[in-house]
Order: sequence, then structure tokens, then C-alpha cells
Amino acid sequence: MHKRYIIFCDESDDKGRFYSNFYGGILIEASKQQAIEAELQACKDELNIFEGEMKWERITAPYADKYIKFVDAIFDIVSRGDMKIRIMFTQNRNKPVLEDYMIGHDYFMLYYQFIKHAFGLQFAVPENGSASAAVLLDDVPHNAEKFHQFKKYLSSLSAFPKWTRAGFSIACEDIADVNSKNHNILQALDVVLGGMQSRLNEKHTKPQPPARRRGKRTRAKAKVYDAIKARVWAIYPNFNVGVSTAIVDGLHMRFEHPYRHWVFVPSNAEVDPTRTKKAVLGKKR
Repeated sequence: MHKRYIIFCDESDDKGRFYSNFYGGILIEASKQQAIEAELQACKDELNIFEGEMKWERITAPYADKYIKFVDAIFDIVSRGDMKIRIMFTQNRNKPVLEDYMIGHDYFMLYYQFIKHAFGLQFAVPENGSASAAVLLDDVPHNAEKFHQFKKYLSSLSAFPKWTRAGFSIACEDIADVNSKNHNILQALDVVLGGMQSRLNEKHTKPQPPARRRGKRTRAKAKVYDAIKARVWAIYPNFNVGVSTAIVDGLHMRFEHPYRHWVFVPSNAEVDPTRTKKAVLGKKR
């Protein structure tokens, strides 16, 4: 038996105030793609958003309630197990030591780590079977040649021993650059990923300098984030968004969990005390 998956990917806020390099992914079974897209579109149609794109940065006060209903539609699908969401980010206090060959390639190197580890894909293979995935990335900010090199780099994961033993693979031709306008699943990811990076970098929780009070749009985003948080907490009570999700019942839960966070710490990272949250806030006083 062969199982086929699709992983939709997006990234946000590569240089945040406290946390950076936000990468997100939604994994689905390929056979369910059309039904999930239609379900999310039906929600948008009901909200009179027939052709518009749902994005975190587009949230305004008049649309906050519509976004909350879209969030509920997203997590209804997640809660029943038809979409798995993963969010990865780095903490600014952990400063990587970059070698020459790494400079300018952080975008692709972080995606490599995200796909390699975040979903526990070696556990996605049916017993006595095999599995593969297509990877669809939203608006890759690099030229065709660089993206081609990345596809070769990412598909080399098929030789990763854990994947080889399990029977999981990603083919070079199954990695593509797509536009979120054409994929409601990517729009769902944008809203959840945007909410998390906004919360962790305190973009909607406090006034943004030089303002002394939060504006209507900021309060609207806070309202939508609260809806995201409520649905995540319904899965994991008291979920801490700023740490990696715990694994209690075994490594296979990296795949089984419907929703997970991962704070990525480079193996050669050094702790920079000037970039901790306490130090940054102290400078503002």
C-alpha cells in the first residue's frame, strides 16, 4: 500500500523582535485535498468572501468576526485529523554561528530542517507499505535556478536513513512554488502562522511604538488570535505557544499530533544575552 501526502508550506517574519524565522506547514492526505479546499471555500462563500484571499495581515475590525469563523472552520478540520499543522520558529537569544557556505542560504536550510523533522514523516508510512509527499511552497522569494538547487537539496532527504528504512520519499519534481490565492489551505496556514508570530513578537498584545494605545486593527487581530488560541487549547489545554510541543507517548506523536510547535535551535548556536526578551525590553525603558 502506498500513501500519498501533500505538505503546504509558508514562512513569515524572518526577523522578529523576540522570535524569528517562522515556518509553517499543513499536511493532508492527497486524496482529501479537493474536499478540504471545497470545505474552506464554502466557509468563505458563506462569509461573502468569494474570491478574496484570507491573510493575517488583511484582518481589520469589520472583518474580525469573519476571520474567527474561518479559524473555526480550519480547526474543525484539524480536530477531526484531516489537516496537521506544524509551526517552527527560532528564538533570537540563540544566535547561530554561520559558516561561509551558509550565508544567504538560511531560507532553504531552515525549510530543509522543517520538512525533515517537524512532521515525523517516517511515521507516516502504512505498515508494510510506502509513502511519499508533494511539497508546495507559497511564493518562493528566489530565482528559478536557486529554487531548482533547493529542490534537489530537499529531495535528497529521501536518502535520510530514517526515511529510507520507513519507505518515505519526496521526489524533486513534486516540489513546487505556488500562489496562495489558488489554495485555501495555504490561506488557512497564513492565518494561523501569522497569529502565532504576531503573538510571540507582541505585535497585537501591546501598542506598537510610537502609538500609546492599540489601534482598531491591532485589537481586531487580538480578537482573532484569541479564537486561534481557544481552538488550540481545546486540543492541548494550557498550550504554551513559545516552546516546543512535548512528546509524551513516543516519537511517533510528531506525526500523530494534529498541531505542534517547534523552537528550532541550531546545533552550533550560541546564547546571546543581549538578545533575550528581558534584555530587549530593558533597552526600551
